[in-house]
Amino acid sequence: MRVMLRAQLDTQLANEAVKNGSLPKIMQSLAERLKPEAAYFGPSEGMRCCTFVFDMQDSSILPSIAEPLFEGLGAKIEIQPVMNTEDMQKGLAALQRG
Repeated sequence: MRVMLRAQLDTQLANEAVKNGSLPKIMQSLAERLKPEAAYFGPSEGMRCCTFVFDMQDSSILPSIAEPLFEGLGAKIEIQPVMNTEDMQKGLAALQRG
């Protein structure tokens, strides 16, 4: 299932992670684990934010995704199912047939 993970990073903890070099390592490790179709980084509500869109094969991977963000960066995390345009069109077509 295609999902979107959005994490807002605690400013103080993220500042420390920038200084000690762990922020890029955490993000690289997360990207390697998720193999996202898209990844975005930028400010949101005055905080550093990252957004990954990826295929989540099994919900049991949630702890391995969330814990490094919680522990290392004090992140607030949202994970939700999402569709691309093709998925939406397919779903709407099925709705009309049903």
